[in-house]
Amino acid sequence: MTDLIVRKLRFAFASRPVPFVWNEPNPAFSAMANAVSFLAVGFEKMIGAMIPEVMPHITDPAVREEADAFVRQEGQHSMAHRQHVKGLIKEYPGLKDTLDKVIDAYDEMTANTSWRYRLAYTADLEATFTPVFKLMLDHDDTLFAPGDDRVASLFLWHFVEEVEHRSSALIIYDAVVDDPWYRMRMAPSIFKHVMDIIRLVSEDFNTHVPLEARKVDAMSTFRIHRRKKALLQRLPFVDAPYDGPFANAFSHLPLREQVVALGGVVRSQIPGHNPAHEKLPALAQVWFDRYDAGYDVTRWYTAEENETAHV
Repeated sequence: MTDLIVRKLRFAFASRPVPFVWNEPNPAFSAMANAVSFLAVGFEKMIGAMIPEVMPHITDPAVREEADAFVRQEGQHSMAHRQHVKGLIKEYPGLKDTLDKVIDAYDEMTANTSWRYRLAYTADLEATFTPVFKLMLDHDDTLFAPGDDRVASLFLWHFVEEVEHRSSALIIYDAVVDDPWYRMRMAPSIFKHVMDIIRLVSEDFNTHVPLEARKVDAMSTFRIHRRKKALLQRLPFVDAPYDGPFANAFSHLPLREQVVALGGVVRSQIPGHNPAHEKLPALAQVWFDRYDAGYDVTRWYTAEENETAHV
């Protein structure tokens, strides 16, 4: 029997404008997280179409149950991120085209690649989430707490549930494809596709969101781009656009922890990797315990303040 719980949460994005820089002290992290919201809508829509296609090939009832809970969790993530993105589009209408391009990219993948490849895509990407999200959740005091509580709470929920179902995609992949070497061979094309989506969204942020609203060049996520653009801007004979200063969203985090996270990402792609053995962020268990106790996790940092104010 699967341990996954399908939690249906809503984050009041329609209640007031959604800021692009939702974490004021860290606009680079704000831009990166916003790009992840756009990617999540398309990626999780692809998962939603893939699992029913794969279900007839899953013979183990326990794996079928895991797959059903996994796709339902991802469906909830997709709906919540769509509301976040909808709020950004309301403020910056040009981003509607950005969302359409992301969805089209994943619809094209659904139409033109095998479910074997899409299972590998999902298993490879999902395997990276626990080490990456552990780094972020271990530093929620600077990456999430200073921000708009709706956006921060959305990402906390999504990330802890990714930790919760960290093994699901690989369990499904192994039950149907059972070829770890294929998954590893496909990894370069898979991660190129992911980064192409993030790049597309980030470039559109520079186009459609004024600099005064985003504060930084939204391409700050890409270190090579930062160096190339900085060089071009110094050349007198090149008319390189200025899209704002570059910033490193994680420059304040301990280098050792960043290296550990990177090592976890590399390890996650090696045949024989078992996500169940990953070190987990302490915040994940705190989140699950509070949810079980009835805490309003949609206002993670402000719920207690609001309750106190109404006493």
